Amino acid sequence: GGCGSKSSSALPMPPSAQRDVPGGCFNLSVSFSCSLPKLRRKFVTLYETLINKSLKERFFPSLMEKLVFFNFWKAPFLANLKNPESRIPHTVNFYVRPEPGVTLGVWHTVPESRGEEAKGKDRRWYEAALRDGNPIIVYLHGSAENRASNHRVKLMKALSEGGFHVLAVDYRGFGDSTGSPTEEGLTTDAVYLYDWVKARSGTTPVCLWGHSLVTIIIILRRLSPGRPVDAIVLEAPFTNMQDAGANYPMLKIYRNLPGFLHLFLDALTVDKIVFPNDENVKVLSSPLLILHGEDDKTVPLEQGKRLYDIAHDAYRNKERVKIVIFPPGYQHNFLYKNPRLPWIVR
Repeated sequence: GGCGSKSSSALPMPPSAQRDVPGGCFNLSVSFSCSLPKLRRKFVTLYETLINKSLKERFFPSLMEKLVFFNFWKAPFLANLKNPESRIPHTVNFYVRPEPGVTLGVWHTVPESRGEEAKGKDRRWYEAALRDGNPIIVYLHGSAENRASNHRVKLMKALSEGGFHVLAVDYRGFGDSTGSPTEEGLTTDAVYLYDWVKARSGTTPVCLWGHSLVTIIIILRRLSPGRPVDAIVLEAPFTNMQDAGANYPMLKIYRNLPGFLHLFLDALTVDKIVFPNDENVKVLSSPLLILHGEDDKTVPLEQGKRLYDIAHDAYRNKERVKIVIFPPGYQHNFLYKNPRLPWIVR
């Protein structure tokens, strides 16, 4: 008989009893042969489910985002993001909503020349100040920590002393902003804040400044071709996420594990964490300034130079593309220490 046939007319015994009876209905040779088709179907289903998932879902349920964005490291942990003036003067905190369910925290620091006037003023005064003619920088920070991070605050101070408005945003999932970070989400957040500033700045020029992870080129592709930004600053940019991942300090300890680096880089592409700056830079036309430290070990200088070469070849007006290389001592996060930085940016 087949798998459904009965060996006798006796009432079937419970499974716990069958296991103890030699040659009964639990006979291993019969049950195994009857189960082969079912097992085969289960294996096929499992395999198809596996290959239809991204590498992130198969091996790194949320690890990919953590390794790339590092947003779970919310240092400085005791910073009161709602009270920026405890860390930087003449600064106001406010929140914007780029889409339903997502709220972003933003700090607006006015130029130092307006510091006295800014004391005690509310958000509406700061918004109106965007039309005062002083250039505006929308600052898009790199991975990890938040807008209160020490090197970010010092950069904001240096730019404020140089006569700039600075608006620093924590993307979704960073600082006290809600949501979870993705490449698409970060792009949406940055475009929204840029549009928000442009709507309030009148004829005052607005510069997009991106550091490391978010070197803004993908963001610029989301802006309509008919309205290029007034200026672009890329601080310690990489060519694309695969190149950046190959040099990422967090992964250096894993490089000796067979196949790990290849698996990680493949996962970045499959999961659409690409940040293809080397491709996107080819479509830009706005004035572009690349800043890079000679001793940057996080994003090697070679990547900044390569991005400059690509942009210089692509730009019709070569004078609109420049690179400034800082001597050893400034590394990845400390360009603000150079007293000439505000002048270089202007």
